[in-house]
Amino acid sequence: MAECKKLLIIAHAPSENTQKMLKAVVHGASHPDVEKVVVTSLTPLETQPDDILSADAIILGTTENLGYMAGLLKDVFDRCYYACLDKTEGLPFAFYVRAGHDGTGTQRGIESITTGLRWRLIQEPLICRGDFQAGFIEQCEELGLSVAASLEAGII
Repeated sequence: MAECKKLLIIAHAPSENTQKMLKAVVHGASHPDVEKVVVTSLTPLETQPDDILSADAIILGTTENLGYMAGLLKDVFDRCYYACLDKTEGLPFAFYVRAGHDGTGTQRGIESITTGLRWRLIQEPLICRGDFQAGFIEQCEELGLSVAASLEAGII
């Protein structure tokens, strides 16, 4: 029997709507057809370097705060960067942003840090812009399922 892969979801979800988005990502990643992926969801404050080091893939989630990622997600990178540098090269990851504006500064910040870590972005970022829409939930669920299914299939 093949060993299970580990998908780590690290998300800052401070509001009811961002909690719904996070739950949708977890729900998609935990789809019953994906049997050989263990999904773990942590808040940024719970996340430690060992969590990242043991992951086979990561999904990051954040709000757009003042044109940048949430400070708590940035804190994960501040605390874990050097412990993960040179040990997580090529780590597949995806991310989503709940952006009240355009999300470009948040996207640029995440891509800059993950480029330094040499992580591998496996799909276009999901940027949920403007007023909250019910469609964001479906998009988040699809993101979770896509990453988990790709991980299980060995595509990523």
